[in-house]
Amino acid sequence: MNNHTETYQFLWDNITIEVRWKPDWLYLEDSDFSMSHLEIESIYPEREPLPMTETGYRSHFTDPKEIKEYGDPVAFVEAWLDELSQTPKWQTTNAKRKQLSLF
Repeated sequence: MNNHTETYQFLWDNITIEVRWKPDWLYLEDSDFSMSHLEIESIYPEREPLPMTETGYRSHFTDPKEIKEYGDPVAFVEAWLDELSQTPKWQTTNAKRKQLSLF
């Protein structure tokens, strides 16, 4: 297990998102098996819901090759957000999020 973590921040739909990526979270040299770990968190507004998480935080394990296919962790997460933002569930959640409330 490797403790090297890369941290990125970007703005998506007026939400500041932090991505923490451990590219070699698990690497088994004998079998050439590796697993990376992504942590996705909305930091402003804090813990704002995202298309892949109602709590504003998501832990996701994946093959590092999958991330590299997109170029980097930010591009991977942006593509994931963009895809899931088209779902009816997110459309409803997002409309409620953007609706001003008097109470």
